[in-house]
Amino acid sequence: MRARITKRFVDALKGGAREYFRWDADLLGFGVRVQPSGTKAYIVKYRAGSGRTAPTRRMTLGSVGKLTPDQARNLAKKALSAVVHGADPAAEKAAEKRAETLGDLADLFLIEHAELKLKSGTSSRYKDILERIVLPEFGRRKAEKISTDEFARLHLRMREHPYQANRVLAVIGSLYSFATKRKILPSGTNPVRGIQKYRETARERFLTVQELQRLGDAIREGETTGIPYEIDETKPKTKHARKPENRRTVIDRHAAAALRLLILTGARLREILHLRWEWVDLERGLLLLPDSKTGKKAIVLNAPAMKVLGELPRLGSFVIAGKVAGTQEETPRADLNRPWRAVAKRAGLDGVRLHDLRHTHASVGAGAGLGLPIIGKLLGHSHAATTARYAHLDLDPLRRASEHIGSRLAAAMGETKVATTADIVPFARSVST
Repeated sequence: MRARITKRFVDALKGGAREYFRWDADLLGFGVRVQPSGTKAYIVKYRAGSGRTAPTRRMTLGSVGKLTPDQARNLAKKALSAVVHGADPAAEKAAEKRAETLGDLADLFLIEHAELKLKSGTSSRYKDILERIVLPEFGRRKAEKISTDEFARLHLRMREHPYQANRVLAVIGSLYSFATKRKILPSGTNPVRGIQKYRETARERFLTVQELQRLGDAIREGETTGIPYEIDETKPKTKHARKPENRRTVIDRHAAAALRLLILTGARLREILHLRWEWVDLERGLLLLPDSKTGKKAIVLNAPAMKVLGELPRLGSFVIAGKVAGTQEETPRADLNRPWRAVAKRAGLDGVRLHDLRHTHASVGAGAGLGLPIIGKLLGHSHAATTARYAHLDLDPLRRASEHIGSRLAAAMGETKVATTADIVPFARSVST
């Protein structure tokens, strides 16, 4: 039956024994579907393609009551017009309905890609960036609907932290690449492509001799008497605070050992925190890591590092014991944030990161003229370019050349005693209070 679909016509339709359709007399493909319960909805029917073999599609436009007949007719016209231009509105609507939210995609990405195929440290960083920065803002949005401009604005807001802002773009790009490879999103869907990254300036922070002395003093103080701390006396809860003479941060023995090992070996933080006793070979002076950022790795132990390990009590499987060491729930220590903040503040190391201890280890070797290839081997660098950042510290050949030239010039000038670097008296090291 065909008749012009009007409000009066639709209101007169009643539910029957089974579902049935009534089609509009004026607009071919526009109709009403009536369920046995009496529920009615406007629909549009068309062929997805040309020819008699093209499949027939039916797409629901909206429920009767939510749409007027005229509104439904206009939607049907737009859909049919799109079909003429090669579109498939029903398939597009179904795809949009199936499209994951960014939060759903992130869960799948972390479980099926990051945790299985990336290093544990990298996977943890991806999870942190997504949960702390990206998902609070976009987690409930359809992943395909988030525009490049929206991600660009997020990147712009993080301009004060260019390194982290660029890592956010990298994680988002990796997530969308995963989604397109899994055919969850259409090919080429990557809204961060084309967003220009911030320029990053490599940090080169090395501790001086005086800073190393203060660092050693602070670690010893922390593991013995404790490092004193101050509180804001103006805050309401100050009355419940400890007495001034008892306000000290005590660093446990394993945390202190971890700090020493980081600078004595030049190892990365996770390489020390995740180190197991079974990987420690004190007889040969090696840490035999089955995996690291650059793969299987051996770290050479010097005498001071071996002394730290030799004196450290074994409380469980991990060298740096965690809270539940020796139990079935044992896990590696998560971080050294609290002890490092206390030690760094006490030593006056403003702006110094834990990773700068690794840089300091390398800088001492470079300054002693040990050669960049050797330093790269000690640090476990897989590329020579990574070690090249310390090239400007390798001054030993230049110093010998300068000494030679200076001595010749001074002799030619008739100087009776030619000074050398051995005659230079270093400044007295100040004693930390």
